[in-house]
Amino acid sequence: MSLARESSKSRSDLVLSGVGPWRQAWRRLRQKKIAMTMISIIVVIYAVGILAKPISTHSYSQTDLFHTQEGPSKDHILGTDRLGRDLFTRVIWGVQTTVILTIITVGTGGIVLGVTLGMVAGYFGGKTDALIMRVGEVVAAFPGILLVILIAATLRPRIVGWTRDFEDWSNFPDWSPFGGLVESGFVDYFVVAIALLPFAWYGMMRLVRGQVLAIRNSDYIEAARAVGVSTPRLLFSHILPNITGTIIVTASAGMGAIAGSELVLSFLGIGVQPPRPSLGFMISDVSGRGTAVVSVIQNHPEQLLAPIAVIWLLIFSWSLLGDALNDVFNPRTR
Repeated sequence: MSLARESSKSRSDLVLSGVGPWRQAWRRLRQKKIAMTMISIIVVIYAVGILAKPISTHSYSQTDLFHTQEGPSKDHILGTDRLGRDLFTRVIWGVQTTVILTIITVGTGGIVLGVTLGMVAGYFGGKTDALIMRVGEVVAAFPGILLVILIAATLRPRIVGWTRDFEDWSNFPDWSPFGGLVESGFVDYFVVAIALLPFAWYGMMRLVRGQVLAIRNSDYIEAARAVGVSTPRLLFSHILPNITGTIIVTASAGMGAIAGSELVLSFLGIGVQPPRPSLGFMISDVSGRGTAVVSVIQNHPEQLLAPIAVIWLLIFSWSLLGDALNDVFNPRTR
């Protein structure tokens, strides 16, 4: 029986031997039903966030004091909050806030900054490696969430002031495209993205650095140096493709972590500010009403459960997908 399994495995390896590594990884991933389910959930949530404007049934900031604290109905799928705002619309726009911040933070901090610094530190070593690692260790020495809160609380008033001065300066003529930057939420996105950078770049940098240290003296790297391949091409055309699997796994895990961190910032009131909706602020708005919160949970649980369910599902999906991707790209688990 074992011989039959080994024979079957060897035949499958022979079949895949002529297929590129990315197609092999995709085939292995498709065989994992949980991973494909998680991908479907993530795609749906992100599509809802990206298409928030056409999907919305109401304005996320429009109040209606004659229809406050209403339960789910035909006009309001999830009901209304204490100001009569449509909960379904606010959840959708809150998802968009999470989508934008996770993509920006992981894309710029984790992938661009973390990968680049990790390859530079691992390849060049010496003083360059020591400088990058010491800076990263100083950042990592601070308690994570406290550092994020400190950065967000310190930077936001200054950046808001600078942005308003820029709007006043550029508001001639009146059709200037730079008007309304603060009200659009641009400043909040920018501040939160900067505050979350320490979470995004250092972990990715350390992993990439370790991978580069392991392969920088490989035969194919030495051969590329011998034929005169330039350093940038060596890094991005020869080394980067061989560590892409590690980057994908780390980035997928980081997406869930950044979403959770953004939730905490908004919950504490230093993330994305009203009128722009965020899932964290929606939870804080309900849970911060003192004794009234018990009445709200009993009579209108959707006000608290709707944003919690969405963010929990997103973080949970990214976590399971990260585990599946680790199995796919890790040769020891194949």
